Amino acid sequence: MDHWTDRPRGERTTGRAVPYAPPPSIRTAPLPGMPSPAPPGRTGEGRRHGPPERGSRAPRPRPTRRRRVVRGLALLLGGLLAFGVGSYVWADTELDKAVDLDTLTARAPQGKGTNYLVVGSDSREGLSPQDREDLRTGSAEGRRTDSVILLHTGARGTTMMSLPRDSWVTIPPYVDPDTGRSYPATPDKLNAAFSLGGPELLVRTVERNTGLHVDHYAEIGFAGFVGVVDAVGGVDLCLEKAVRDKDSGANLGKGCQTLDGAEALAFVRQRKQEAAGDLGRTRNQQKFLAALAAKAATPGTLLDPTKSLPTVTAGLDTLVVDDNTGLPQLTSLFDALRGVTSGTGSQLNVPVSDPDLTTSKGSAVRWDATRAGQLFDRLRADLPTT
Repeated sequence: MDHWTDRPRGERTTGRAVPYAPPPSIRTAPLPGMPSPAPPGRTGEGRRHGPPERGSRAPRPRPTRRRRVVRGLALLLGGLLAFGVGSYVWADTELDKAVDLDTLTARAPQGKGTNYLVVGSDSREGLSPQDREDLRTGSAEGRRTDSVILLHTGARGTTMMSLPRDSWVTIPPYVDPDTGRSYPATPDKLNAAFSLGGPELLVRTVERNTGLHVDHYAEIGFAGFVGVVDAVGGVDLCLEKAVRDKDSGANLGKGCQTLDGAEALAFVRQRKQEAAGDLGRTRNQQKFLAALAAKAATPGTLLDPTKSLPTVTAGLDTLVVDDNTGLPQLTSLFDALRGVTSGTGSQLNVPVSDPDLTTSKGSAVRWDATRAGQLFDRLRADLPTT
C-alpha cells in the first residue's frame, strides 16, 4: 500500500491527497470480556433482544376490537349508573313528605301485605289562571279528593279497589287543623274527610270503615297528572263510546286514540254521562291509570332519559307522600300498578248496595255492608279477591 494515501497498490490516484475514509465496520460478536461496540441490546436492524432496559417501557399491544367494545360498554354503563344514582338521590330529596302517619291514633291493626292509599286531588297548585281556564278546573282553593284508590299488594298478587268519593261513611272524631275545634264522629261523604282534615283524616276514615291498615299514602294534583301524561308522550286508550262532558271539557271520539294531559284529565274527571255516576267514573279512572302504568313501563320510556327524567320531574311537582314513603316504596307502587295492567292482579269497586242514597249531604253511595266486609277481610288476610 502507498504510505501517503493508504490506498491499495495498483489503484489509480489523481495526484492529490485524499482524506482517509475508514471502511464500514462489520459488526461481529465481541470477544470474551470485551464490551460490545453496538448500543446495548440493539442490532443493526434496530430490534430489541432480551429483556428491556430498566426504566424503559415495552410497547403495549394494540387492543383488539372485542376489548374496545367491552371497554366502551363498561364506560357507557358506568355513565348511566352515575346518571341514575344522581337522579335517584335528587328525586328522593324532592319528595314532599308532608303526611305523618306515625302520629295518627286509633289505627287499624296491621294485616298481611301492603296497602297504598292513592289519591288524585283537585289541587290547583302549579296551574296558572290560563291553565285553570283551559283545563276547566274552576278556581276553588284548597284540596278535595277527585279519586281514592286502595291498592293492596301481597303474596296473592295486587288488588286495585276504588272507593267512590261520594261513599257514605263514618268520619272519626277529629280536630279542625285551622280552628282547633273538636268534632265527634259523624256520617258524611268520604270526600268530606279530606276537605275537613286533609290526608290524615282521610287515612283514618278509610281505616275506620274498611278495617285495613294504610301503610303508604301518595297524592297527586291536577298539574302533576297533566305533566306526567304529557311527559310520557300521551296515553293510548280505546273508548267504547264517545265521551262528551261540558263541565270537565271532555270531547273524545269513539275508538282507540292517544290522549294528551289535558284530554286525560277531562276523561278521568267526567261523570255526567256515566249511567253509574261516580261508580262509572271510578272505572274510567282505573282503566286510565292502568294504561298510564303500561305506557310508562315501556322500554321506550324507561330507557329514554328525555322521557323518563321529565316524567319523574312532572310527577314530583305536585306529589305528596307520607314520611315513610320514598322512591323504593313509589317504585313498588308503580310495579303493583304495572302488575294489574299485565293481568296479574284485579281491578274492582267496593261492593255497593245503593249508588244513589239520599242523605242530608245530597246523593251518596252506600256500600254493601256484607259483601264489602267480606272483601276487606280477604284483603286483610292477603287472600284472593276473585
